[in-house]
Amino acid sequence: MPPAFDLRRPPSEVDPTLLWSGLILLLLGMVMVYSASIAIAEGSRHTGNHPAYYLVRHGVFLSIGLIAGALAFQLPMQTWQKISPWLFVAGFVLLTLVLIPGIGHKVNYSRRWLSLGIANLQPSEVVKLFAVLYTADFTVRKMPYMHDLKKAFLPMAAAMVAVGVLLLLEPDFGAFVVIISIAFGILFLGGMRARLFAVLIALLAVVFAVLIAISPYRRARILIVWDPWSDPFGTGYQLTHALMAFGRGELFGVGLGASVEKLFYLTEAHTDFLFAIIAEELGFAGVVTVIVLFGLMVQRAFAIGRQCVTLDRVYPALVAQGIGIWLGVQGFINMGMSMGLLPPKGLTLPLMSFGGSGILANCLALAILLRVDWENRQLMRGAKL
Repeated sequence: MPPAFDLRRPPSEVDPTLLWSGLILLLLGMVMVYSASIAIAEGSRHTGNHPAYYLVRHGVFLSIGLIAGALAFQLPMQTWQKISPWLFVAGFVLLTLVLIPGIGHKVNYSRRWLSLGIANLQPSEVVKLFAVLYTADFTVRKMPYMHDLKKAFLPMAAAMVAVGVLLLLEPDFGAFVVIISIAFGILFLGGMRARLFAVLIALLAVVFAVLIAISPYRRARILIVWDPWSDPFGTGYQLTHALMAFGRGELFGVGLGASVEKLFYLTEAHTDFLFAIIAEELGFAGVVTVIVLFGLMVQRAFAIGRQCVTLDRVYPALVAQGIGIWLGVQGFINMGMSMGLLPPKGLTLPLMSFGGSGILANCLALAILLRVDWENRQLMRGAKL
């Protein structure tokens, strides 16, 4: 029996904590992207030396993301479940197209983008969302066989291996880690036997270790975490400057716009290392604020998922918690990377960093999460009436 509403206060249509934490992160991200990108925009011919170049583009991306999110919110979760296999196939095709010379766009030795003329699409970002939707649907269909390695795990493992191979060929190891975390997390929440899950995690750890061992580039990035100052002008360059940004920030930061590290010292200041600029300009207070907002979003995602279970809505429950896993894992990796706890990796801070594909995928995910919550509230209201 779903919990009754408090008659003294009418229920809201969506979760206000989820909605406002998401909107605050989006707006704060826009402010910090502008602050972090002014110097690089002024000093680049590519941007026409216009200081607001990245702000304008980020604003356009955010507008598109919000419009797409508003449209996605209109679709019932039953529709998302029906189209999820086709979305996953579409994502696989996009990842394949990226690797074709002349179609895929190459930047800094990585081929991760498809040129759309006025902007680039990064398929790995939208594939994260497609992985959530598809894995949830797969888990629901295979629910009676979740203890069966052959029927439940191997088909999903084959799909993830195929996607992983394409991602590693780009290469995009960070997206691979996030997508594998999503798939394994949803399978576990869907009822996979704990002993089997532990064995698979151990095997996955071995696979990651091998992938790191056979790649001198990845191995160097792992080892530099222990002592980034051993190579401050080489492999440890990004980490040392990120740590200096954190050190300068202290309690309340040096002030919005006053960062030194964004002045051509810290590379990718408006994308991968935006969190370090937040630490420098807004200090410990800003860092804690961002972490709390992400924590609230992840907590609400899992709470909404648990509420779905009480309403016997298994697919929406897994989608909600899968989105929570995605935002939590990627946010943790990006923050850990900026603080020198994890090796540098090409993962942006969800909802905040510059990047059209990431913002679009994040807004769609937030809209779907709000849709799950909205449907829960409609069912609870109907049950009460």
